[in-house]
Amino acid sequence: MKTRHGKAITYAVLAVILALLPWMLTGGFENGKSWVRAVDFALLYIMLALGLNIVVGYAGLLDLGYIAFYAVGAYVYALLNSPHLAAILPAWLIGPNFIVMLVVAAVFAGMFGVMLGTPVLKLRGDYLAIVTLGFGEIIRIFLNNLDRPVNITNGPQGINNIDKVHFLDIDFGRPMEWLGLTFDMVHLYYYLILAFCIFIIFVTLRLQHSRIGRAWVALREDEIAANAMGINIRNVKLLAFAMGASFGGVSGALFASFQGFVSPESFVLMESIMVLCMVVLGGMGHIPGVILGAIIVSITPEILRDVINPLQEGIFGRRVVDPENLRMLIFGLAMIIIMLLRPEGLWPSKRRAREFHEHDEEAQA
Repeated sequence: MKTRHGKAITYAVLAVILALLPWMLTGGFENGKSWVRAVDFALLYIMLALGLNIVVGYAGLLDLGYIAFYAVGAYVYALLNSPHLAAILPAWLIGPNFIVMLVVAAVFAGMFGVMLGTPVLKLRGDYLAIVTLGFGEIIRIFLNNLDRPVNITNGPQGINNIDKVHFLDIDFGRPMEWLGLTFDMVHLYYYLILAFCIFIIFVTLRLQHSRIGRAWVALREDEIAANAMGINIRNVKLLAFAMGASFGGVSGALFASFQGFVSPESFVLMESIMVLCMVVLGGMGHIPGVILGAIIVSITPEILRDVINPLQEGIFGRRVVDPENLRMLIFGLAMIIIMLLRPEGLWPSKRRAREFHEHDEEAQA
């Protein structure tokens, strides 16, 4: 009872903090809105990391092209919620209900996940990584070149004028007055993205403790043994790719709506690597660890952005190193140090922590 009571208090405090966070940032910082925007993107990255965690953390399948599903979801939403294809598509297909559009984006992304998973069922390790990397680059190149002979994606110029969310008589693109408070677009989208982020966390938790989740873990630990125990390896792998991809599709649709613009430059290989770093850094297969990793990797560069320039000007009187290059250098060094000192991640599951320190315990015994 005490444990349940303690958890209830913890969840209640966390809920209050999350509800007040945008107002705390807006009132506590000079550029508060930009920090709320950074938190919005951090929530999107949490959804991406949780989706990739299904593929990498649960099923043990290395995927270096995961950002392709993010792109699919973003472009599906953009094409059906902008005037770009209004002259080609029937009127009833343009701008349907927001929830319907999220479902459509998730389904399309899931279909692409199955398309990726089908030809790589027998691949492992480096070969799987190379194929998934190539798949991600193929999707980006297609998006970059599908502007002729029929202009579908508008090529490298991207798609703009994407409609903002209209849900429950709320226009998320305009400020809203409620209880004497002014909710700007970044505030409204914060609560919208947070709601979907909590939903995806709930779904991931349910999957983790289901038969499918246990099958994924068995596949990760020993594929041959899992097959011998009667697990359908083919279907389990395809389901992992499809489920992880659908999470990426939902995140991509929210990204497109929030930005109001998408282009192939938003879905480069580095984005896939960053999401993979979030999963590995936090702790593969452990949902709280993955969330922590996503927050650190997405927010830390924003903190460094506000620190590096003043620090350089204070020490040298001018900018000596480009902030973007210095941020990536610091991030790379931090990743190397963490992988050397704590390879299981910052917040691993108890089982994974025991696996990494099993030899140390045997040596002490």
